[in-house]
Amino acid sequence: MNLIEIKNTYKQYKNGVTALCDLTLSIPKGDFVFLVGASGSGKSTLIKLLYRQEKPTRGEVYVGGINVAKLRNRKVYKLRRKLGIVFQDYKLLPGMTVYENVAFALEIYGLPEREVRKKVMNAIEKVGLKEKFRSYPDQLSGGEQQRVSIARAIVNNPKILICDEPTGNLDPNTSLEIMEFINKINEEGTTIIMATHDKDIVNTYKKRVITLEKGILISDKEKGGYKTNESI
Repeated sequence: MNLIEIKNTYKQYKNGVTALCDLTLSIPKGDFVFLVGASGSGKSTLIKLLYRQEKPTRGEVYVGGINVAKLRNRKVYKLRRKLGIVFQDYKLLPGMTVYENVAFALEIYGLPEREVRKKVMNAIEKVGLKEKFRSYPDQLSGGEQQRVSIARAIVNNPKILICDEPTGNLDPNTSLEIMEFINKINEEGTTIIMATHDKDIVNTYKKRVITLEKGILISDKEKGGYKTNESI
């Protein structure tokens, strides 16, 4: 079963820039996809289409059976319940503890406090921060902050985890630690789509690699990697 279906999709911004051009691809349940390409290749636009930050100009985008192109604004929350999203800059709330940052993602759904606590502590434990659940973001390293971001993204057991340059602000060793957590989440059944410029990570993990260039899909390889002759 394909969790994501993108069919003949174009995205043109109001300034006339075409970010995606006739893009068609499928991502099945449980897949792990690296999305690579130079700046301006369309990676960020594609990711924004998946969580409905942007809408396609033409074409169809289905995520978890939902037609994103036709989704009304007031129904976007139904799509995002199926997703977890991890950003490069963590996006943690500085005045909240680790626990509170992760819990915030659940409290907006009005879950009972007991259920929230169970889910939050489980997510925090998965990323190895059980001893720091009372800490604030400025008391954590960059890698620890990104782990909190991952815990927040997976706390509601999403079908799909979208990662936008999750190791972009981290050193190589910390990047590999973060990748181990993301890889483990995939092994537990969550579909992963990860945009990255990190050649070492892509070449180390040998997952499916989708390469974009100026909005066009130029390569889609199982167990792919960066090649030295690719100008990306």
